[in-house]
Amino acid sequence: MKTAIFVAALMAAAPAFAQGTDAAPAAPAPATDAAPASDAKFNLDTPLQDIVADEKGKAVIEKHFPGMIALPEYEMFKAISLTQLQPYSNGKITDEMLAATAKDLAEIK
Repeated sequence: MKTAIFVAALMAAAPAFAQGTDAAPAAPAPATDAAPASDAKFNLDTPLQDIVADEKGKAVIEKHFPGMIALPEYEMFKAISLTQLQPYSNGKITDEMLAATAKDLAEIK
């Protein structure tokens, strides 16, 4: 039941951070060739709340997903990673968005 409520809330909120794209729903994220450096502080598997707690991390999330952390539903999904969130986004979080976010997160030491 909690999962159904979570998914419904996320679907309602997804357009707020979709950056105006009409892309088709994305397939599950493939393994990326650009693996984060071992000394990187964050990656796509880091819980959102941990990234947002860091000033530089928060800036990366706001850059790639403007308005996401301001959503009332953020409290429901902040404990999961972007990789875990993508399948629930109805295609609003694309592989391209994740790749760009991963690149910027990898630069945070």
